[in-house]
Amino acid sequence: MGAITNDWQEPLAAEFKKPYYAKLYQTVKEEYETKQIFPAAEDIFNAFEFTPLSEVKVVILGQDPYHDVGQAHGLCFSVKPDVKVPPSLVNIYKELQADVGCTIPNNGCLVKWAKQGVLLLNTVLTVRAHQANSHRGIGWEEFTDAAIRVLGELDRPLVFILWGRPARMKKSMLKNPSHLILEAAHPSPLSAHNGFFGSRPFSQTNAYLEAHGLSPIDWQIENV
Repeated sequence: MGAITNDWQEPLAAEFKKPYYAKLYQTVKEEYETKQIFPAAEDIFNAFEFTPLSEVKVVILGQDPYHDVGQAHGLCFSVKPDVKVPPSLVNIYKELQADVGCTIPNNGCLVKWAKQGVLLLNTVLTVRAHQANSHRGIGWEEFTDAAIRVLGELDRPLVFILWGRPARMKKSMLKNPSHLILEAAHPSPLSAHNGFFGSRPFSQTNAYLEAHGLSPIDWQIENV
């Protein structure tokens, strides 16, 4: 299992010492030793590694990693550059194009967003191959809830983008009235037409950031 090495380490340090985390660590270790698990162990904490706490401007919450071979690399909704763009991300790109005019790229690697301060965090950080939600309830939610609480307590401009029911359930943890919370249906093909399309999260995020003196996110993902 990888480790968190940047400024996330201190606010999350207490979590690593709790009984639930010791059990989670052991469970995940055994899973990696006996089954095919995604993402690669060294990529589990990439959301934190790619977007230091001090640089977070936007939080997008996902559910759990993609569960097909080669897809997941530790950032919600993102896939490695040589992997086919998954359906939910196809719909995110469609909304991005309609909202701010970005062209639709030929890949689904969202590292560019992460490096601009967009925390791409799944609420569960590992999954068994071909078994969605297979690591739900083993302790990851407690860990990522702690991270969400850390973010919610920051007294600086932040945008939380909550797509779908599991993400929207985290809204009750976010108490700072100065933070912008954007909610919509999940971008999955099963639900995108129930309020995701037309929700304009990208332009709303940038308008909020600019109003608070912060640089907007360049949402355009380049072709590879």
